[in-house]
Amino acid sequence: MSWKKVCKATDVAPNTLKKFWIDGGIPIVIANYGSGFAAIPPMCPHMEEPLEISGVISNCVLTCTKHLWAWNLATLEQHGTETEKDIKSYQCKEENGDILALVEEEIVYEFDDEDDMDDDSFFAKS
Repeated sequence: MSWKKVCKATDVAPNTLKKFWIDGGIPIVIANYGSGFAAIPPMCPHMEEPLEISGVISNCVLTCTKHLWAWNLATLEQHGTETEKDIKSYQCKEENGDILALVEEEIVYEFDDEDDMDDDSFFAKS
């Protein structure tokens, strides 16, 4: 396990996310939430939605716009009533203008079979 340089801090503008590949192809998203950085897997833990496309950061909260799951990026706590799973992260730090992540192995989520439903089924009334 070692610290890996992911990018320069200036590569990710405040309140945005950007995807990078490190250590032989491990995908990682760096989130700049204004007062710090978080290093997270590239997919929302809900339905495999790419966070670099559907993620929005406001007031330190990352929201996946696909189904409105949200997390506080400073604490990684769930935010709002819709969110049902924790977001995982790599330990991350800023050093000499670089963003470093502590990577032992790629973080992946296990998705439930029920999460494979399409949006029409998800939003259908019972």
